[in-house]
Amino acid sequence: MNVTLAVKQYVSKMIESSGPGMKVLLMDKETTSIVSMVYTQSEILQKEVYLFERIDSQNRDNTKHLKAICFLRPTKENVQHLIQELRRPKYSVYFIYFSNVISKSEIKALAEADEQEVVAEVQEFYGDFIAVNPHLFSLNLQGVSRGRSWEPSVLPRVTQGLTSVLLSLKKCPMIRYQLSSDMSKRLAESVKQIITKEYELFDFRKTEVPPLLLILDRSDDAITPLLNQWTYQAMVHELLGINNNRIDLSRVPGISKELREVVLSAENDEFYANNLYLNFGEIGTNIKNLMEDFQKKKPKGQQKLESITDMKAFVDNYPQFKKMSGTVSKHVTVVGELSRLVSERQLMEVSEVEQELACQNDHSNAQQSVRRFLQNPRLNEIDAVRLVMLYALRYEKHSSSILPSLIEDLNRRGVSERHRKMVQAVVEYGGKRVRGSDLITPTDAVSITKQFFKGLKGVENVYTQHQPLLHDTLDQLIKGRLKDSQFPYLGPNSLRDRPQDIIVFIIGGATYEEALAVYNLNRTMPGVRIVLGGTTVHNTKSFLEEVMLTVGSGGDRAQGSGRPPSRR
Repeated sequence: MNVTLAVKQYVSKMIESSGPGMKVLLMDKETTSIVSMVYTQSEILQKEVYLFERIDSQNRDNTKHLKAICFLRPTKENVQHLIQELRRPKYSVYFIYFSNVISKSEIKALAEADEQEVVAEVQEFYGDFIAVNPHLFSLNLQGVSRGRSWEPSVLPRVTQGLTSVLLSLKKCPMIRYQLSSDMSKRLAESVKQIITKEYELFDFRKTEVPPLLLILDRSDDAITPLLNQWTYQAMVHELLGINNNRIDLSRVPGISKELREVVLSAENDEFYANNLYLNFGEIGTNIKNLMEDFQKKKPKGQQKLESITDMKAFVDNYPQFKKMSGTVSKHVTVVGELSRLVSERQLMEVSEVEQELACQNDHSNAQQSVRRFLQNPRLNEIDAVRLVMLYALRYEKHSSSILPSLIEDLNRRGVSERHRKMVQAVVEYGGKRVRGSDLITPTDAVSITKQFFKGLKGVENVYTQHQPLLHDTLDQLIKGRLKDSQFPYLGPNSLRDRPQDIIVFIIGGATYEEALAVYNLNRTMPGVRIVLGGTTVHNTKSFLEEVMLTVGSGGDRAQGSGRPPSRR
């Protein structure tokens, strides 16, 4: 189960089906992102695709010597654009591929518009999602709910995205959903409806153990998206932001023109692929080793590379080296900026307190740590708020909670009212009243014993003690211990055997920490294959935007004030 490979194969098939000759790839805004995540422009150029155009672009030239490969989402707007296109064709022949199911009436409308008979083929290729990593996909949707209900325009899009993942992986699954979330149940029913309606599409070869789709809600674990991260991909997204593999470095002090925006893609960058899940310390060592390997090839005496600054100086001083290793200069810049932010924002110290709040159960210690940090003038505003949020979620019902006094401390620090309001919003979004899980206090004996031994043993790395709730949920699922009373099956059937192929989808967004947990489970559980998806992939900033869109500042959204979702 590899979502990157699934989309890649669709794109290759489209291009190959059109035969030899020069081609143009005609896409919409979303399919452009879908394709760019799995192929670079230069890779597609090698397949005789010389032009990339948007279907909604008004000023395209007539180029009758080109074949058009159209890869589009099956929206009303795109069908209208195609009808206009076919009435006055700009290219010699059209191979049309929709990223999802298209209605018969729309096919008929296209056929009627094709008076010049330029359409060679119309097919459905189910690449209607963003393949982030081989086991991680996103729909790039934010603000998916109004209070505890779906934003009406979003449910159909999420259903389409999720069913296209199932079709691309050739899975017709049994479905389980989180009972405490009405949105999970609605999505489960909506996906089941499509599977029933399009039963011929889902008629795959039966496997001994049926695949399983598990639908969860982000509000069940609001702690994971609030934590600072220490593995490469997660850290880059948390501190710099990853948008369709692109990183904006324009704010980095003294950045050179060619590094203002860089692309980090595990498909085309070996160093990134090898270091995605390694921690920050290991990445620094690996970059140093990589550069020293290059240096050994030089006749000059070896320079010592002791720090990130030395490395940056080294790259800047060797133009030919820079040319030889665009990859290295890119990663040295990224890691250098991460290093600067970690030091400037004292993130190692902050992270230690975050982990203590997320994993330990010691109120007097926790309140002292948070209080102490709030007195620190160097603490960044978002980090101060994040600590108070974690405290609020962890000790929400504690008899000696000092939350009002901590919010007053934020006020005294000059923290904006918007950020102070977010503390209450996070509790409203993911507090005890909402959760269906034992996120904070494990009640079963096994979990309590595990926590006790963890405390006795000490932790190898204080910055990565936390395991997302998803890890425990999947662990229970694989061992056959996930309670039907909390995660019921949709329909009368249930799985008797240990599941093998699991697609898990988080409404409200997944995180790279959860993707790491899935990667590790895939590595350590033989015979189990897991793919994780979410309406988006969050860092703290985007998660807080999601919370505010869901809860609404002042609660207006909970009463259902409509607002269209934003796309990222």
